[in-house]
Amino acid sequence: MKERIAELFEEARGTQKAFVESAATVEALAKAARAIVECLEAGNKVLLCGNGGSAADCQHIAGEIVGRFRRERAGWGAVALTTDTSVLTAIGNDYSYDDIFKRQIEGLGAKGDVLVAYSTSGNSKNVLAAIDEAKRRGMTAIAFTGAGGGAMKGVVDVWIEGPSAETARAQECHMLAGHVICELVEAAMTEK
Repeated sequence: MKERIAELFEEARGTQKAFVESAATVEALAKAARAIVECLEAGNKVLLCGNGGSAADCQHIAGEIVGRFRRERAGWGAVALTTDTSVLTAIGNDYSYDDIFKRQIEGLGAKGDVLVAYSTSGNSKNVLAAIDEAKRRGMTAIAFTGAGGGAMKGVVDVWIEGPSAETARAQECHMLAGHVICELVEAAMTEK
C-alpha cells in the first residue's frame, strides 16, 4: 500500500508540475482573474456549474468568493448552480438533465456575469448547454477541463486545462487553479 501511495503522489506531482510550468496555464489564470474582477467590480456575479466532483469544486469556489479566501472584506456575488436540489430535480424531471444549468442561467444570468464551467472531459452536455446560454446572454465563459479540452475548449473565453486524462489529476489542478484565481481576485479587489 505504501508503494502505491508513493506512485500516486508522484503521478499527482508530475501533473501539477506540468500544469504550473505551462505558460498557457499562467496566461489563462491571469485572464480568468481579470474577467472575474471586472465582473465583480461592475456589481455582477459569478455562476458556477459542473457534475460530480466538479459540482463540489463549484460550491467550494463560490464559498471562497461569497465568504472570503484569505482577506477580510465584503462578500461578493457567486452562485454554485449545483446546490438547489429542488431546482435541479424539477428541471431534470420537467425538461432534461441536459438543461439543469442552462435553465438556471436563463433565470439568473445577466450580461456582464461570468460563468465558470467545469468538465474534465470537456464534453458534458449540460455544461455545454450552460456555456451556450451564457454566451447568448453576453456573459464571459471560463472552462476548467482535463487534457485536450473536448468541445468546451473552442467555445469559451478562457480555457484552463488540467493536463491529464485522469479525472482525479485534472481536478487536483482545477482546485489549485481555483485557489490561485481567488487569491488574485481578492488582491486586486482589496488593494485599491
